Amino acid sequence: MKDLSTMTQSAPRLTRRAALLGLAGAVTLGRTSVALAAAATEQRFVVVLLRGALDGLAAVQPYGDRALADLRGELLAPEPGHEKGLGDLGGYFGLHPALSAMHEMYTGGSLAVLHAAAGPSRSRSHFEAQDYMECGAEQRLSSGWLNRALALLPPHRSTAAGSETALSVGTSVQLVLRGPAPVASWLPQGFGGPDAEILRKLAAMHAADPATGPALAEGLRERGFSNAVLSGQAAAPNRFSFPALAGSVGKMLAAPDGPRIAALELGGWDTHAAQVGRLPGALGQLDSGMAALKTALGDAWARTAVLVMTEFGRTVRVNGTKGTDHGTATVAFVAGGAVAGGRVIADWPGLGAGKLLENRDLMPTTDLRAVAKALLAGHLRIDPARLGPVFPGGEGVAPIRGLLRA
Repeated sequence: MKDLSTMTQSAPRLTRRAALLGLAGAVTLGRTSVALAAAATEQRFVVVLLRGALDGLAAVQPYGDRALADLRGELLAPEPGHEKGLGDLGGYFGLHPALSAMHEMYTGGSLAVLHAAAGPSRSRSHFEAQDYMECGAEQRLSSGWLNRALALLPPHRSTAAGSETALSVGTSVQLVLRGPAPVASWLPQGFGGPDAEILRKLAAMHAADPATGPALAEGLRERGFSNAVLSGQAAAPNRFSFPALAGSVGKMLAAPDGPRIAALELGGWDTHAAQVGRLPGALGQLDSGMAALKTALGDAWARTAVLVMTEFGRTVRVNGTKGTDHGTATVAFVAGGAVAGGRVIADWPGLGAGKLLENRDLMPTTDLRAVAKALLAGHLRIDPARLGPVFPGGEGVAPIRGLLRA
């Protein structure tokens, strides 16, 4: 490995009992969800799954690679120092301007960037690649690597013998946290309602109707929709947005008797068309969520590691609809006060002639399992010799060294 650079919204209410039951899985509405787990440790560990395949070359642009401009001209953000330019990461890579809070984490030493990273699969199917990423294996399994890792930690004192150790909030739990632990279910009040944006559009459709229009508008105002929202001049309120959920999770993780493990997911990364216009919104959600998580954790941020990953990257070249198609290698982020950040960690393969995978994708040189192993062993203090069953078939993948503070 080479070091190339040296809430005002309301959040879903999870009861203290729910958080302490164990895995509190899948608070899901629209494109976000969250799961939580109790563990006998003061370390906090968060996994953020970006569903839809983040374009790593856009999120962390290798502006120092001379082949980049000819391959992606119209997708490129201005270089560091220019208006709306990249956040510099040491003179070769730059962070997308929508990730300003994460850039502050980087300059403050609590964010590391791992480029040219990929999971164990080379599938370009979202469903297959997400399963492999969450299973941590080269084949589909019924359990996830984080659930299997939890089995290696001492049980939390709140987990009574023979009782349910997991709680599914909503109707499902992410595969990364599925496993042998029994799972109960709990549906928070208001969870099953339609998406706020759908309600706004429904009100707009009926606005001219003298009977249904005023009734719908009055009902939505009672639910917190302002006149600006109803007229389309502002975004619809969403108490299940990613930043709101991340802030809520941070508060629970920070509690002395709260959970210690969390998995969140955020969709919206499948940028086949109009990528320049679509990607900043998704990146902004991620950035705001990471900032909300850090703020809510408070002093516990110093004992936190956050792994942000996606199922695969996107093609190096622009397609005919000014987007990018399914690719292979991408970028991962590791954040938190426990992280030895302020670095881009990459064995950079380059983008020149003959250096792309199948002449279309960024070549993978970092295995995401090596990142996860480093965090499980170094941060959660799991004996590396016991991680074999956590990542079946990945016994030859060594943990990345130096990812965490001493």
